Amino acid sequence: MIKLPNARRPRRETSPAEPTRAALVQAALKLFGRQGFDGTSTRQIAAEAGANIGSIAYHFGGKEGLRAAAADFIVATIQAVAGQALGAGERLGHGQAAASDPEAAGAQLFTALERMVGFIVAQPQAGEIVQFVLRELSYPTAALDRIYDGVFEPTHRRLCQIWEQATGEPAESERTRLTVFTLIGQVIYFRIGREAVMRRMGWRDIGAAEAAKVVAVTTDNLGAILAARKGPGMKGSKQ
Repeated sequence: MIKLPNARRPRRETSPAEPTRAALVQAALKLFGRQGFDGTSTRQIAAEAGANIGSIAYHFGGKEGLRAAAADFIVATIQAVAGQALGAGERLGHGQAAASDPEAAGAQLFTALERMVGFIVAQPQAGEIVQFVLRELSYPTAALDRIYDGVFEPTHRRLCQIWEQATGEPAESERTRLTVFTLIGQVIYFRIGREAVMRRMGWRDIGAAEAAKVVAVTTDNLGAILAARKGPGMKGSKQ
């Protein structure tokens, strides 16, 4: 069984209004992803959150501010998950050193892939996050800028840096950047194609047990790519 990543945000002192604010963000994340920004009313969001409609203006200044808050929630959540695999104490993607040697870097890539599957494929919350992001990718707004700058670019850059340490291929080469996109993309498919995957595999759900099977295949794929790039010496390095 794989270990599912803990995506909880750090605990902090909360005000009495904080639960309402958090509920509104969660409601917006769900409804914007499912219905789109224009297709979702503030009344629907308030009802989903069990809050007074006036609380949206009070906490966020309006629906647009709420969309920005939902984007910030996504950034914080994914940063927490990525930090567990890529270095919790490091600022992702800003020139820090990769793992100390090729074998350690390779192991870090396998850990990162396993964590991605554990969150994106197995965690229910990831479904709402992915839906929201897919809508932003289709119809970009300032919310996508926040997500790209806060998560996409730095996490991808960090993975490219680790790839360079593992293989010797330049982190910012076109080939490395595309390779990292393929590693991420194979995981994302199991979320966006979830219904088709379950039907074809005969699964009633995709939980930890099914995610472990996805990990086995995706890490095999990673191992094959690394072995091809580095030669026979890389085989078996995922242990």
